[in-house]
Amino acid sequence: MSDAAQGQAALAAALLDPAAPGPPDPRFAVHRNNVLAGLIGALGDGFPAVRALVGEAFFRAMAGAFARAHPPRSPVMLLWGDAFPGWIEGFAPAAAVPYLADVARIEHAWTAAYHAADAPVLTAADLRAAARGDGFGALRLRAHPSVHLSPSVHPALSLWADVTARPGAPVDLARAETALIARPGADVIAEALTPEGAAFVRLLLRGATMGAIAEAAGQGAFDLSAELGRALALGLVTALDPIGPLP
Repeated sequence: MSDAAQGQAALAAALLDPAAPGPPDPRFAVHRNNVLAGLIGALGDGFPAVRALVGEAFFRAMAGAFARAHPPRSPVMLLWGDAFPGWIEGFAPAAAVPYLADVARIEHAWTAAYHAADAPVLTAADLRAAARGDGFGALRLRAHPSVHLSPSVHPALSLWADVTARPGAPVDLARAETALIARPGADVIAEALTPEGAAFVRLLLRGATMGAIAEAAGQGAFDLSAELGRALALGLVTALDPIGPLP
């Protein structure tokens, strides 16, 4: 590493480490505070439900600790924060809020879905046409690029909705939920799935063949007609592909 690169790396490290030596210029301390405040603000914008659940002071302290441990590696700030949900699980002061990491996962999935690539959706007519051909069982469903599944032993989706979108009745904290997040059209959808619906979407995300999906339905995992029809209605499927590497 050149001397200039080493100097830049040391300066970047000093911006997020108050104990690290910085330039002997009083303006550097102001710049350091502004950088950290900007990162905390960016994280708060990406995780508003987490911020609401723990309060502004706690969130700022937590976000500051995360920013120091995981500084951005890209100038594209949308890419930053993907490690935040997992990091929360190891952040001891957040242990009293056991559902916090799962709420953060939903928020990150929402952002990822919002910025996912657009894609045409498979219609029921497309499916019927494919079913009339040979080798239907060997075709596999391709999930829309925005589809995410976020399981939790907590009612993470209800907690997220309660503080961001649809305040309602008190949330039963003993209830487990699996959240579906997707954006097949203009808006992101986020809803809780039944165990049967979650089982179907897991197979969809794995690129399972129609034969494997029918076999799972035959074993009682879900009602094939109901779950496939629902997935098509929501726009979760983009195509039926021959077996081979995912595109």
